[in-house]
Amino acid sequence: MIPVKINIHKKSAELELVYSENSTFTLSAEYLRVFSPSAEVQGHGPDQAVLQSGKRDVQFRDVEPQGNYALKLIFSDGHDSGIFSWNYLYELAVNQESNWAGYLERLANAGKSRDSRFIEIRHSGD
Repeated sequence: MIPVKINIHKKSAELELVYSENSTFTLSAEYLRVFSPSAEVQGHGPDQAVLQSGKRDVQFRDVEPQGNYALKLIFSDGHDSGIFSWNYLYELAVNQESNWAGYLERLANAGKSRDSRFIEIRHSGD
């Protein structure tokens, strides 16, 4: 699915995708950052994904078209290696609710936070 219109809302840090069947999806920079398709986030295999934390305040620095097949999103935290294909963006859009719920659960289970200023405290067995 290729969007017919793309709006970048830098102030609210949202990417709006409009599709021909009159559906519109708004994806936050934080959501796109933590689900980046890059190897840095996804790893090089199914069990190698790296849980991203502290990304609540991430913004879009730039958005670059990649031919006719994708967007390269450049984020304010310096992450710039994710190439988001049209299919992957659509998949993220239609599965946003379940993806986000799963992410929040993994974050909580790992004792991590969406906030970058969060300090992880672990108690030893002593």
